[in-house]
Amino acid sequence: MELAWLEDFVALAQLENFSRAADARHVTQPAFSRRIRALENWMGVDLFERTTQGATLTDVGRQMLGNAQDMTRRLHQMRLDARELAGKQLRTLYFAATHSLSFNFFPGWIRSTEREAPIEAVRLHSDNMRVCEQMLLNGEVQFLLCHHHPDVPPRFPNEQFLGKTVGSDLLMPLCAPQAINDTAPTTLPYLGYTAESGLGRIINWRLNRSQPEPALNTLFSSHLAAVLLSMALEGKGMAWLPGTLAEADIAQHRLVRALDEAWDIPVQIRLFRARTPLSDFAEAFWGKL
Repeated sequence: MELAWLEDFVALAQLENFSRAADARHVTQPAFSRRIRALENWMGVDLFERTTQGATLTDVGRQMLGNAQDMTRRLHQMRLDARELAGKQLRTLYFAATHSLSFNFFPGWIRSTEREAPIEAVRLHSDNMRVCEQMLLNGEVQFLLCHHHPDVPPRFPNEQFLGKTVGSDLLMPLCAPQAINDTAPTTLPYLGYTAESGLGRIINWRLNRSQPEPALNTLFSSHLAAVLLSMALEGKGMAWLPGTLAEADIAQHRLVRALDEAWDIPVQIRLFRARTPLSDFAEAFWGKL
């Protein structure tokens, strides 16, 4: 059996779609399907029920999922520990962070954590929330940095992970000044987030609990807050944008409120890790936060 088979299994269990899971694993769908079948042949049981809508776990697959997630994390951690002991990756911290935090929050935050003790090396993988969650689940990184709302939990088991709040942010409905002048009073051109985006999950939760919902006409979607910021600056519509990203444009009046402050969404910036032990250096870093 190969480690990649377990990682494929976890990805398909979460996404329930062969095409999306293959994309997340950066392989072709036929190759991905062969690897899932190879795992099932090795196990001697079917792990998924295949339908025209996708794939769902069998009873055996559901029972296996937690063990598979734990095993992949432990195998990746074993590799990191071995390399650290060999001196190849001495005092290295491995992070996954969502795009909006990678460019604006992470650099200053990681520098501030070095006041207690120097960090010799950092490896940062920047991607959408879904990929970052998968990397943490698989044990490919030690830490996940993301926006978080208490009512919109990440898509991994709470009992297997720990989290610490390391900052705060505010999602605000913003647009260019000319967009307000050009907009009919009954509707707003909306720049939204795709399903891969953690910010999108939070905003959809906020919209779904609102009565009445604002009249929004979705014109464009992306998992990148920076892309939505650029579109908003061009006057293409309104987007909920993190204050950490849009602060300079708000100060210079390139962006203004499209909706009042009642539509702001306060969020935490949180760092997550698995409960299983990390390297000594990573544990010391976590303990000092």
